[in-house]
Parts: sequence; C-alpha cells; structure tokens
Amino acid sequence: MLELPAIGKVSPDVFASLIYPRLGHPRPEVLVGPRNGVDVAIVDLGGDRVLATTCDPVFVVPQFGFRRAAWFAVHILASDAAMSGLAPAYMAIDLNLPLAITEDELTELWDGIHQTCADLGIAIVSGHTARYEGCAYPMVGGATVMAVGKRESYVTSNMARPGDVLICTKGAAIEATALFGVTFPDALVARIGADLAGQAARLFEQMTVVEEARIAVAYGVRDEGITTLHDATEGGVIGGIFEIAQASGVGVRFDEQAVPIRPEVEAVCGLVGIDPLTAISEGTLLATVRPEHADGVLARLRQAGTVASVIGEIVTIDRGMVHLSEHGERPLVHPRVDSFWAAYGRALETGL
Repeated sequence: MLELPAIGKVSPDVFASLIYPRLGHPRPEVLVGPRNGVDVAIVDLGGDRVLATTCDPVFVVPQFGFRRAAWFAVHILASDAAMSGLAPAYMAIDLNLPLAITEDELTELWDGIHQTCADLGIAIVSGHTARYEGCAYPMVGGATVMAVGKRESYVTSNMARPGDVLICTKGAAIEATALFGVTFPDALVARIGADLAGQAARLFEQMTVVEEARIAVAYGVRDEGITTLHDATEGGVIGGIFEIAQASGVGVRFDEQAVPIRPEVEAVCGLVGIDPLTAISEGTLLATVRPEHADGVLARLRQAGTVASVIGEIVTIDRGMVHLSEHGERPLVHPRVDSFWAAYGRALETGL
C-alpha cells in the first residue's frame, strides 16, 4: 500500500509506483523526462538545440515582505532550471491567490517577480492570475521555467559517473535556517542571541544557486568538468546526494564531517529540533565533477566568493550508498520526509 507523507514531497517509492508509470503519451523528442531526483526535463528541439524545463510551486510568505518573497519565489524556480547547466530564459506562471491579498500587496508581489526575472534574464511568456476561495499562503500557484541551449552543453542529475568527485557549496540547511531567521527574528534573538539570529536572517540572500551553477558550468561540462548539478531542496544534503546516486544508477561514499555547518545553522536547527543534513537547503549546490577537473571547479567557485567543499565521491553501484560519520560507516538512506515543514508549520501557529 502506498504511504503518502503527512506534508511535503511524495517519497521516491510513491513517485516510482504511482507517478512514473503514468506520464501521458510518449514522445521521442523527450530526452530526459520526469525522474525522481532530476530537477529538469530535456526536450530535443532539433538541430543542436534542446529545451530544459522545470516546474515548482510559487512559494510566498507575506512575513518576508512581498517584494522579498517574490525574489525568493523566482530564485527557487530559476535555481532548478539552472541545474541543466543552461541559463534560465522563459517563465510561465500561475498565481492562485488568497482572497485576502490587496491591490497594493499584489502590485508589490508582481513588481518583485518582474524585477527578479529581469535581473536573471528571464522573460515571462504566459500565465494566469486570480484570487480564489481555498487558496492560502505560502503555496499560491505554480510556475515553469525554461532554458534553451546546445545539446552538448546540458547536464542533468542522472549523469554522474564512478570516479566523480562530489562537491557541496555553502553548507547544509541554508534555506531552513534562513526562513526561521527572517520569520521569527525577535524570538531567535531571545533564544540564540542577536549575532546568530542576525546571521540566520542574512542567509536569506544566499537561497539561490543560479550564479554558482553558472560559474561551475563555465569551467566545463561532462568530460571537461561538471557531470551533474542538483539543488539540495527537500531532504537537504543527504536527500540530494541520494537522489543523484539513484538517478544515475551509481553508488556514493558521503562524508558528513566534510559538510560545512555554519554556527547559525547549528543553533537554529538545534533550537527547532531538525537535522541540518536532512533539512531543506535551497542555496546549497551539489555537483559531481570529473576527478581531474575537481580542483579547477573548486578554484573557480572559491574565487567568486562561494564556499565549496569536497564531501564525497561517486563509486560503482556494487559498492552501494555509504554514509560516513565519526561513528563509522552506515547505509545512506533518503530522509523521505523533510522535518522542516512540520517544524516551520508549528512555529507559524504557536511561535518559537
């Protein structure tokens, strides 16, 4: 019997047994279709051109301020599209807004969406905007972002190969920490101190991987550098690593002690009782790189001011998925449900 999560994404088991077998009419130009752990689909446009496409909810939290919330909503979508290695270029957006939104709030929200798309080079090409009964923050619609590029220039998270080096940027639980930081600033000051609370809130602007993806693929892709890119969103760093290995049909050796855990991340995750390694982390880029190019990719990222660390290696599938810690080796297991959502929901209802 299928078991749906109480909240958040469906598990890989549900995806594999329910969603994946039912994908409408098969078309030969679909090079990469929906797969668990793969951020984008790839469609052959003919010649040497491909279309990369991804979709996600439009996530708007009014407590951020509508313009700031719009920035984040767009970057969530653009970050996934950038995992193709191609530059995000087009957006189709559906806004199903609550009845409570005012004209001024919608104006601020839409101005923020427009400006962020303009800054990223994304044209809004179609959409739908309305207020309806039963719609509520933070999920107020959905959007699709598309990128177009050369066939030999894209990557997807099912292209990792044994021998690849596994790289992580920024560290774990960036999004989980930032969202608590900007939503509950006063409570965090009282509980963990002003310095750590301020650092947590300042992580908000780090909740994107568009720029570091651009920097990484500019070094080279496939045999010349990056083989996969993956955004560590729901399920966090561990969930993202598991998804790369599963999608690529490979094994992995992951060293949790190599993952940077910022002081503010440790403080906030400890306070709300979530594991930073399995907490949602928009802003953390996971990349696999051919071993001879790993130092070059790391150097490019670090020169741009991005913290980047080697946290493991891709191995053959017969060696399995291994999680290394100070306590030894154990199997790497997908967290299935991201504990952030329940913790954040409780905090919104009752405070910290």
